[in-house]
Amino acid sequence: MLVADAERRGIERALHDGVLQDLVGLAANLEIAAGSLDADPAAARTILDELQREARRALTEMLELATRVFPPLLEVGGLVAELRAAASRSGVQARIDVDVDAVIASPPEIVGAVYFCALDVFERTPDGTPVVVRVRGEAEGLTFEIDADGDLGSERRAPHDRVEALGGRVTVTVGTDRTTVAGSLPIPR
Repeated sequence: MLVADAERRGIERALHDGVLQDLVGLAANLEIAAGSLDADPAAARTILDELQREARRALTEMLELATRVFPPLLEVGGLVAELRAAASRSGVQARIDVDVDAVIASPPEIVGAVYFCALDVFERTPDGTPVVVRVRGEAEGLTFEIDADGDLGSERRAPHDRVEALGGRVTVTVGTDRTTVAGSLPIPR
């Protein structure tokens, strides 16, 4: 749980130091633009154009943070869609092999735990590196294996805490040229 607490503190820091600061800056610059409207409309227009770009960037950052809390595509498009989107955002080449029927039969928190394990690997893998994600339904529950080229380290990660909190297990195997994160989660009957 210490790792999960650290992850939550990281999200809080990102909200405070990122999005909140962006919004404070936007509010201050809107006041400047409003004051410039009558005196210098061209300067006000320049400020408003910059504020529009800043607002889009803040929105993108907020959406990325929201995805770290719970990815929206898991409920709408399923695990495959969310894994593809996460791989794309992370810049990795992912091959995704998912037993869709097993995932559909699994509770959202179980599917979310698998997603966060894959996301962690995607984010730690260098751009362009191949990653393979396999998810299967087994008699004991949902199993997953995430293989990435390279040594990503074996330290304990927040997604592993999430899996274990749900009664599952995670193992990390690190070789000189490959890292594998594998695990299983029981599905409540």
